[in-house]
Amino acid sequence: MSPSYQKLCRKLGYFFADLGLLELALTHRSFGGKNNERLEFLGDSILNYIIAEDLFHRFEKAKEGELSRLRASLVKGATLADVAREFGLGDYLKLGAGELKSGGFRRDSILEDSVEAIIGAIYLDAGMDTCRERVLSWFQTRLDSTSLNIVTKDAKTRLQEYLQARKQSLPQYAVADIVGEPHDQTFYVHCSIDLFPEPIVGVGNSRRIAEQKAAADMLLKLESDNGKR
Repeated sequence: MSPSYQKLCRKLGYFFADLGLLELALTHRSFGGKNNERLEFLGDSILNYIIAEDLFHRFEKAKEGELSRLRASLVKGATLADVAREFGLGDYLKLGAGELKSGGFRRDSILEDSVEAIIGAIYLDAGMDTCRERVLSWFQTRLDSTSLNIVTKDAKTRLQEYLQARKQSLPQYAVADIVGEPHDQTFYVHCSIDLFPEPIVGVGNSRRIAEQKAAADMLLKLESDNGKR
């Protein structure tokens, strides 16, 4: 094992029996050949399960919606990117020339994907028990500080609840445009509701982020219009 991988494994608290899995987990699709997308897919599901299971036992009186919001706050992209930075994963990623030039090793979407891929790799290398122990260790501080009283609903949820409370139809989201190279895309998403003839446009480096921004701006418009009445 190379000294750099030894250092990373110490940070992760796990040494791979099959080092090829770790290398694959750190390989972005821009590098060419085999990449971490399949491991990311697997790790995403495992992470959601492990966090959901912990929250289920941790908050015995919480309702399904509350647990869903708690989980979402813990596994969202920004949180995973922070975890990646704590491990310094950007220094170990294998990126194509375009991504290296554009600073892909700092991009949240790439960092969060690498965390999920590593989770998938640990699962394949050692099984669920070891994977669960590692994930809970990485998220321990965040889990311990999580509370039903402080969890914040995301903009899409708040907009939906706002409209439901007023017996309005649910918002509709549609991708209006995608600009840029495959490794550095910008999404433009329209959020439409019956109360306004014109949609609100949200912009982000993923569809999910763009939808959240559009919903947040729609809420601001609703609040602003209500304040004028």
